[in-house]
Amino acid sequence: MPTPTRRPGSVASDDRTVNTRTVADVVGVPFADLARLIGRLTDLGLTVATAESLTGGLLAALLTEVPGSSAVIRGGLVVYATDLKHLLAGVDAGLLADRGPVDPVVATALARGARLRCGSSIGVGLTGVAGPDPQDGVPVGTWFVAISGPGEHSRVRSCPGDTAAATTRGAIRAQAVRAALALLASTADAAATDS
Repeated sequence: MPTPTRRPGSVASDDRTVNTRTVADVVGVPFADLARLIGRLTDLGLTVATAESLTGGLLAALLTEVPGSSAVIRGGLVVYATDLKHLLAGVDAGLLADRGPVDPVVATALARGARLRCGSSIGVGLTGVAGPDPQDGVPVGTWFVAISGPGEHSRVRSCPGDTAAATTRGAIRAQAVRAALALLASTADAAATDS
């Protein structure tokens, strides 16, 4: 039997190669930081739901990589197509028609829709343009991440696009996910202060 070829980040197991890289590795987030965030949200009794366009479920996949995350993660919506932002996440169709899908107000509506549709205390909405081409005049690399909750609180982080920091689809998506994690962490800190 031939010896399997090993790739970096993989181990040989019998006659197949098993990749040991995690979503956290791909996104560039230390697993310990991710586990701390899930632990903090658990301790505070907060739950999270996502509505992801730009990231296609990457944030939900990352959050659920932590054992015990089922105490925190309620669910996620992948709303890549504009019409699904309305149908699944409840974003107002007029808002989408007026502002387009890549907009801070749309990101906030996605976050609120995820929170309400999934019955979580916090919703996270992510929308943007990963490229390779601009979308409706919005430059590649533009993204918006919003948090809705707890309660009616909301916050948004953004990247204006055409930045040297993220030049590939993967890098742009990872940058947005890291921003979402930072917003979740600051939301947990604020919730701890309020309690």
